[in-house]
Amino acid sequence: MAEKQELERTGIVTEALPNIMFRVKLDGAEEEILAYLSGKMRLHRIRVLVGDKVVLELEPYGGKARIIKRL
Repeated sequence: MAEKQELERTGIVTEALPNIMFRVKLDGAEEEILAYLSGKMRLHRIRVLVGDKVVLELEPYGGKARIIKRL
């Protein structure tokens, strides 16, 4: 059974979009990525605002990332 490879990076929220989506600038790179809140953050109603530093879990195939923690 293959184990799931998790890629975690940190970044700063630059823009809040509709439907709990965010545009996040990754640390150490000029690239911005689209991210959404994880289920636990929605469940516990943790607020994420523009300028917050967050931890992202990246998908191995690219695309969207999931915000798993606010620092």
